[in-house]
Amino acid sequence: MNATTFSALAEPNRLDIVQLLSEGPLPVGEIAGRLELNQPQTSKHLRVLCDAGLVEVQPQANKRIYKLRAEPFKEMDTWLETYRRIWEEKFDKLEAYLRKLQQQQEPPQSQE
Repeated sequence: MNATTFSALAEPNRLDIVQLLSEGPLPVGEIAGRLELNQPQTSKHLRVLCDAGLVEVQPQANKRIYKLRAEPFKEMDTWLETYRRIWEEKFDKLEAYLRKLQQQQEPPQSQE
């Protein structure tokens, strides 16, 4: 993982573009229209995403079709997995502690 990836995704419009492209490849005009951005602004955001390696462009006649690249997202998932494991362990410990507290607070069962 590198800071360029996070920097590219930190801008809300670029994050929206990535979310939109997760549904499939789209031309710049359609991206701009769906997100209610002007086309030059959308093109600038797409250039940043391309430079970060998150998006690739495929010329098709007079259109430029943009799609996500899987590799950077796989790298991000691998990087995040370490943190997922840490948090899962912490949540498991918290759950065990809360169960213990709950058992201590339960009134003793009467034996009849």
